[in-house]
Amino acid sequence: MSRLLLLNTRLVNEGRITDADVFIENGFIAQIGSDFSGRAADQVIDANGQYLLPGVIDDQVHFREPGLTHKATIRSESGAAVAGGVTSFMEMPNTVPNALTQVLLADKYEIAARTSFANYSFFMGASNDNLQEVLKTNTRDVCGIKVFMGSSTGNMLVDNERVLEELFRQSPMLIATHCEDEATVRANAERYRQEYGDSATARIHPLIRNEEACLKSSAMAVELAKRHNTRLHILHISTADELNLFRNDIPLSEKRITAEVCVHHLWFDSTDYERLGNLIKCNPAIKGPEHKPQLLAALLDDRLDIIATDHAPHTWDEKHQSYWQAPSGLPLVQHPLLMMMEFVRQGKLSIETLVRKMSHAPADCFQVERRGYIREGCWADLVLVDPNAPTDVTKESLFYQCGWSPLEGQRFSSSVTHTIVSGELVFKEGKLQVERAGQRLVFTR
Repeated sequence: MSRLLLLNTRLVNEGRITDADVFIENGFIAQIGSDFSGRAADQVIDANGQYLLPGVIDDQVHFREPGLTHKATIRSESGAAVAGGVTSFMEMPNTVPNALTQVLLADKYEIAARTSFANYSFFMGASNDNLQEVLKTNTRDVCGIKVFMGSSTGNMLVDNERVLEELFRQSPMLIATHCEDEATVRANAERYRQEYGDSATARIHPLIRNEEACLKSSAMAVELAKRHNTRLHILHISTADELNLFRNDIPLSEKRITAEVCVHHLWFDSTDYERLGNLIKCNPAIKGPEHKPQLLAALLDDRLDIIATDHAPHTWDEKHQSYWQAPSGLPLVQHPLLMMMEFVRQGKLSIETLVRKMSHAPADCFQVERRGYIREGCWADLVLVDPNAPTDVTKESLFYQCGWSPLEGQRFSSSVTHTIVSGELVFKEGKLQVERAGQRLVFTR
């Protein structure tokens, strides 16, 4: 691997902003200091005062491969990820076929090893009848077990209470859950189907997948985890109603139950369905505007630990079907850092907090080895951000295979200028620089 030298950065790491040069060698951060301008290197980047951040670790994406490659591939979506400063991802098992066996899980890792621009890990999927396969999962090189406690894209619902009990009792590693109570969702869906029929629009989505459905399921997951001392991570919290389930009186390193918020639940609210319709239809649903400030407050006071995307692309034609037929999910992995940089500019959070919630906390929560921090000896997963160079979201600027974004027309105040993955300069000034650079994530468990 090459030697890379970064000069004149404003390095943001572990709650501090410092002026620093960074020397990268053989994939790792070899030295952090000052006045490295005379040092020999294969590539030199003068950051000219740009922010240098640890790369974003996105613990929840859907890259659709194998089986749904008309929507996306690991190559296309990891390219979008690094274009947005996301250097590592953890991908969900509801592909086709579902990743419910160790062989099928290994197939996804093989694809990523050949094609991924970003570092990668894949969740092992749980179902009502694959407990023994789940228990074979290697804790060292698989990020976790995914349990759908509410149905979503891919029909991987685990609703057998005996199976859930055994999963939580026997799991050797972190369980990540999608929490929506299925009975509540189905009853609501039937009610609104009868009321609106084929004229239904996306504005009823948060009424079907409502606060009650989220709270009931999340509370059940927390109760199971407490009973069995399971390491539980609840994905994409979308309601203020759920926030009292989570603690902020102990450090993240001591938590057995953690939770995250996704960028779209902080950015959009139910008033946006009028403008965007099915384009922002997702599970759990984007809720009323009263939830956004409370989700942000919980993020800031550490009840919510991580910011993620739940990136989930579908084709333009699929999303323009009727409400009942349109699939849930939206493409987001190219812009989470710029979205949160807008929050920094607006004074809603500090850039140090952004780094903690998007890089440090995912690394700590999943115990990712030597990533998520800018430290000597860590892998060089880094992103340079120019806070004064605007980014316009247009169809032409998108790296997604699906070719659209609910953020089109948005002007962000900042831009990602360079992304470094495992010591390789992968993205520079709007263009991918190499064919692949991602490494398989490993975990210190």
